Amino acid sequence: MRKKIIFLFLALISAWTGHLYSDDLDPRFHSREEVKWEIPFGRAYDYSDALVTRAVDGDTLLLENNERVRLIGIDTPEMHDSGKLSRDTQRSGQDAAAIKQLGRQSYEFTKKLVEGQRVRLEFDVDKTDKYNRLLAYVYLRDGTFVNAEIVKQGYASLLTIPPNVKYADLFQKLYRQARENKRGLWQ
Repeated sequence: MRKKIIFLFLALISAWTGHLYSDDLDPRFHSREEVKWEIPFGRAYDYSDALVTRAVDGDTLLLENNERVRLIGIDTPEMHDSGKLSRDTQRSGQDAAAIKQLGRQSYEFTKKLVEGQRVRLEFDVDKTDKYNRLLAYVYLRDGTFVNAEIVKQGYASLLTIPPNVKYADLFQKLYRQARENKRGLWQ
C-alpha cells in the first residue's frame, strides 16, 4: 500500500510539473529555465528593518518575529536569579541584590532606547550563540549604534568573545570613557 501511495504521489507531481511547463499554459513561458521553483518554509525576515517589541534585559532584545537578539560585545548585570548572577557575586564581591539593582538600571536604559523602535541588525562571524539567540550589532533608524550607546552611557561592561570582535576597540574606548566620566552604573 505504501508503494502505491508513493507512486501515485510521484505520478501526480510529474503530471503537474509537465502541465506547468506546457507552452499552452502560459505563452510567457518558452523554456523550463524561466520557471522558478520556490517552496516557502516560513516567512523570510528582513533584519534591515526589524521591530524591537521589548528589551528582555540590558543586553538582549526581542524582535517582532519572537527571535531574541544578544547584543555583541557588551554585558549588563543580571536582573534575576541565575547561575550567572551567582558567578558575578563571587567574582565581584557584591551581593546579589546590588547586582540586580544595577541590572534593572541597565534594562531601563536599553528599554527606553530601543523598545518599539525599528532597527537594523549587523552580524559578525557567528550569527547565533549556544542558546540560539541572534548575535548582532543593532542600529536605530537615526543611525545610533545601540551596542556602543549602552557602553558609552555607562550601562554595560565589555564581553569580547572571538571571533565576534569587529568593534571591540571602539567598545573598549567607550567603556574607558564612561568609567572615567562616572556615567551610568559607574557613578
